Amino acid sequence: MIRILLAEDEQAMREHLTRALTKSNYEVVAVDRGTAALPYLESEKFDLLLTDIVMPEMDGIELAQHCAKVSPDTQVMFITGFSGVTLRAGESVPKAKILSKPFHLKDLVLEVQRLFEPDSIGELN
Repeated sequence: MIRILLAEDEQAMREHLTRALTKSNYEVVAVDRGTAALPYLESEKFDLLLTDIVMPEMDGIELAQHCAKVSPDTQVMFITGFSGVTLRAGESVPKAKILSKPFHLKDLVLEVQRLFEPDSIGELN
């Protein structure tokens, strides 16, 4: 099963994302800030770090950079509602996917699926 570490400071958004991804058969560990994600990255294996960019204590870009050091095989996807930070994220972590808020939960699930099952996307349409 694909494991996702979700870092999102907005509780309602975190709960919606967790529910949608769990329903789609992904294992999700959800935390409310970047600093809370660090121990998980250092002690467990995740296939995807799904992180908001703008968070207190440690932003998603710093978290993704730390992830690249301690877990280089973990893919990164940013979610953000701030267009200004999107460019900075792309420059700081060039391999990361970026999904801009607002988005439909179905779109998020499709983007995650594309990362791990690129051949099966046609079957959904």
